[in-house]
Amino acid sequence: MIDYQSRRPNPLRRLVRKATEIIPMSWIRPGVLLRIDREVFRLSGRRTTLSAWISGLPIVMLTTTGARTGQPRTVPVLVLPDGDRLVVIATNFGRPNHPGWYYNLLAHPQAVVTWKGVGLEMRASELKGEERQLWVDRGVEAYPWWEQYHQHAAPRQVPVITLEPL
Repeated sequence: MIDYQSRRPNPLRRLVRKATEIIPMSWIRPGVLLRIDREVFRLSGRRTTLSAWISGLPIVMLTTTGARTGQPRTVPVLVLPDGDRLVVIATNFGRPNHPGWYYNLLAHPQAVVTWKGVGLEMRASELKGEERQLWVDRGVEAYPWWEQYHQHAAPRQVPVITLEPL
């Protein structure tokens, strides 16, 4: 089992987290942070991303199989740990469409999550109804800036995905 807990927030991490509540990440060009996180992930020996290092949040690298291409696609995602499983909320920084990884998981539910250099094969399934809403509420409680993402994404209903070890 992998421990996906957040790092204790030091003053810098508290400042970063507060800044994300004030300045929505949706204002950042879509690919900029993704490219930086991928490069830091590569340079760190697949152990961390810039976003995870600065914020101390549980950000994992999610490797999916492309829905159209069949090629592996790796992106950083913020997770909500729940025992052995992880919950990811496809906010896409509040943009009007779902992120590509969501469509990849619909087409190919098997994925690999990498955390601190350890990869774990997982199976994705989408949550619906009350269980979905429970995790939306937990997500907003854990990461208050997600409330803005849900508002910006409207009328799109933001998907909630659970990843369970195979």
